[in-house]
Amino acid sequence: MSGIWCESALLNVDGGSVGGGAAVATGVRLEVHEGRISGISTGVQPEAADRILNGVVFPAAANAHSHAFHRILRGRTHDGRGDFWVWREQMYRSAAELTPEKYEKLATAVFTEMVVSGFSSVAEFHYVHHQPEGTPYPEPHAMELALARAAVAAGIRLTLLDTLYLAGGIGTPLSPEQARFGDADAQAWLDRLASLRAEVARTFPPDRVSVGAALHSVRGVPEEALKTVAQQLRADIPLHIHLSEQPAENEACLQAYGVTPAGLLARHGLLSGRLSAVHATHLTPDDIQLLGDAGSTVVMCPSTEADLADGIGPARALSDAGSTIALGTDQHAVIDPWVEMRTLEHGERLGSGQRGRFSPQELLRAATVGAAASMGTPVASALEVGAICDLMAVAPDSVRTAGSMPQQFAFSATASDVTAVVIAGELVASNGAHVRLGSPGSLLTEALKEFS
Repeated sequence: MSGIWCESALLNVDGGSVGGGAAVATGVRLEVHEGRISGISTGVQPEAADRILNGVVFPAAANAHSHAFHRILRGRTHDGRGDFWVWREQMYRSAAELTPEKYEKLATAVFTEMVVSGFSSVAEFHYVHHQPEGTPYPEPHAMELALARAAVAAGIRLTLLDTLYLAGGIGTPLSPEQARFGDADAQAWLDRLASLRAEVARTFPPDRVSVGAALHSVRGVPEEALKTVAQQLRADIPLHIHLSEQPAENEACLQAYGVTPAGLLARHGLLSGRLSAVHATHLTPDDIQLLGDAGSTVVMCPSTEADLADGIGPARALSDAGSTIALGTDQHAVIDPWVEMRTLEHGERLGSGQRGRFSPQELLRAATVGAAASMGTPVASALEVGAICDLMAVAPDSVRTAGSMPQQFAFSATASDVTAVVIAGELVASNGAHVRLGSPGSLLTEALKEFS
C-alpha cells in the first residue's frame, strides 16, 4: 500500500464519473494498491512516505485516436493551399520512410509527449503493417510490436488498433503508396489480428498493452469485407473506423451502395456500443440518430479537423442523440488534452452562435471516461475508490490558469500547466519531463532527424 497526497483534487460529490457534482477538495490523500485507488481521505496532512502532488489533481486524460507517425508532419504542411487530399499525399511520403526501428524511436518520443501532456492511455489507429512493397517483415508483427515496446518505454497504456485496409477507394485497388497498409483479404487480416493478439497477450501486461481492431473507412474496406468482419470479429474487441471525414467519402458511398457510410455500417450490424466512429464530421440527421441509437462512441479530434480543414462535426447533436463523445489528437498538430476540450466547444460556438454548448464538466468527461468503450486498457474515471490511479496535476497559478475556477480549466489550462502525471500509482512525468526518458522535445528532435 502506498500513498499520494494531493494539495487539492477534483472530487465528485455525487459519486459519478468526472462531471456533474464535481468539487475541489484540499488535503486529499489517496491510498493506492496494485495501481488502483483503495482509499480517499480529505482535509488531511501527508504521511511521511507519501508522494506529494502540488496544484489541482484530475484524472489523467485518454487519447482515443492517434496516428503516431503523423507527428512527422507537424509544422511541415502549411505552404500553399490545398485540402485533406493534398495533405494525404504528404502523409504517404512520411509513411514510406518508416521501419520498425525508426518507428519505435519515433513512437517512444510521441508517446512520451502524450504522457507529459497529461495522457495516460492512447488508442493507436495503426495501418503501417508491412514493408513498403507490401510483403511482411521477416519478424512477425514487427511494426506492431515496435509500437507496443514504445508505449511500454513511455509508460502509457496502449490499445493497439490493428487496421483493415484493403482498397484505395471504393472500387479502387490500393496504390503503390498504400501497399504496405494492406492484407490479402478480410480473412487474412482476421488471422493476422488473432496472431497479433496472442503475441501481445504473451508478451505484455493486459492493463498496459492490448489489441483492438479498426476498419480504415468505407473507402478502404469494401462491403464484402465489412460482412466478413461483422460475422467473425469477436464482440468483445473494440472496433474503430474513420467515418464521414470528407464529403467525397459520403458521395462515393452513396453512389456505390445507395446509403451513407453510417447507413452501410448499420446495414451489416456494425453500429453498436463497441464501435468508435472517428471524426463523423459530415453526417445527415439520420446518421446522427443511427449512431446515437446504437450507443456508439464518436471520437472527435478538433485540432486535427481544424488543421486539415475537415469541417466542424455535429458533436452536440450526436451527444443529445445518445452517442458518447471522446477526444483524440489524430495527426498531432497539437498534443494537449486541454486544447482539444476547448476546441471542441469553440467549434460548436462558431457553428451555432451560442456559448455553453458543452459544459466544462462534459468536456472533462470527453477527455477521460468518454474513451472507455474505445479502449482495451483501463481509462481513468473519477478520483474514487476502485478507479485506476492515473492522475494529472495542473498548476492553478500559471499565467493561463491564475484566477480560473479549477472546474473550468478546460477553458484556460494547457499541457504546459501539467506539473505531474501518475500512471498506475507511479510518477511518470514531472514539470514537462519524463522521469525516465527526460525531455520529450529532445526525444522528438532526435527521432525526427531520421525523416526527410
